[in-house]
Amino acid sequence: MAAASGAAADELLAARDGAVVAPLSDLGLIRATGVDAAGFLHNLLTNDINGITPGGARFAGLCTAKGRLLALLLIWRKGDDFLLMLPRDILPAILKKLSMYVLRSKVKLSDATAEKVLVGYSAKAGSPSAPAPGEAVATLPRFGVTKVEGGQAIRLDDTRWLLALDAATAGSRWKQLVASARPVGLAAWQWLEIRAGQPRVVAATQEAFIPQMLNMELSAVAGVSFSKGCYPGQEIVARTQYLGKIKRRTYRARLSASIVAGTDVYAPETGDQHCGAVVSVAPSPAGGFECLVCVQIGAMEAGDVRIGTPTASGWSFCPCPTRLPERKDVPHSRRVAGSP
Repeated sequence: MAAASGAAADELLAARDGAVVAPLSDLGLIRATGVDAAGFLHNLLTNDINGITPGGARFAGLCTAKGRLLALLLIWRKGDDFLLMLPRDILPAILKKLSMYVLRSKVKLSDATAEKVLVGYSAKAGSPSAPAPGEAVATLPRFGVTKVEGGQAIRLDDTRWLLALDAATAGSRWKQLVASARPVGLAAWQWLEIRAGQPRVVAATQEAFIPQMLNMELSAVAGVSFSKGCYPGQEIVARTQYLGKIKRRTYRARLSASIVAGTDVYAPETGDQHCGAVVSVAPSPAGGFECLVCVQIGAMEAGDVRIGTPTASGWSFCPCPTRLPERKDVPHSRRVAGSP
């Protein structure tokens, strides 16, 4: 990913300071329909799908039997159906994987990407004006879902909303949105995700993380339930939680050079063995880049984390949206040796 310049840099500043709207063309949808849809998904994913009401949405992960994440999904209801949002680069493989579990369940899975236009809307926290989608959207609780003209709106956090618009009317709704918010590209939206601490699982990072490594059980994502029944990988996820074996966490970091998701990171204490990996990266309004990086807690606290190779330069850690329980006495802004 290239550094932002010109119009792209202006878009990042607008995302930081004002109201922006972004077409989320890198995301797609899977539709689950049928009388067994809720139970089918509940038995496969890390969160309580049975508990999703028409007015709510939840994040959830799909894991391997070893507890490694294949996908991180945002899930909500559309009538009696469920919509699962995930990156397009893994959608075909995840649709195929889920379909393998259908067997005799009364559920039908399909690629619903063409049915909806996904749009991200963000307004600066504390802004007195209501978001462009409308007053009802502005007052939604976090992960609340409501009907809007031409589709549905989901509140992701204090500053961001997701709109799932019907394809047939999305063009007219887009014109309404850009009348009061600046249109921006994917880089600006992905930076907003990083600022919020919201991770993604893409093709390059499938099977790289267990849910707790991406802070999925914490409030920024809230994508794991420890009171529901079994699902693939549940034993590993639960053991990690209750035996206190969470050795890696995801942090927000700033760096000067471009990297890609899945890039390994290293520390002197781990030698030639990597101690984590980059989760996601985007250009920063402050210049350079920001990323979410999953890294061994001890290596981060030691203050020396290296990008790509054991001898490469490091980075600066930025404030995390969610306070990590293992780091109560460690400043989030701690500087890492070798960073710009």
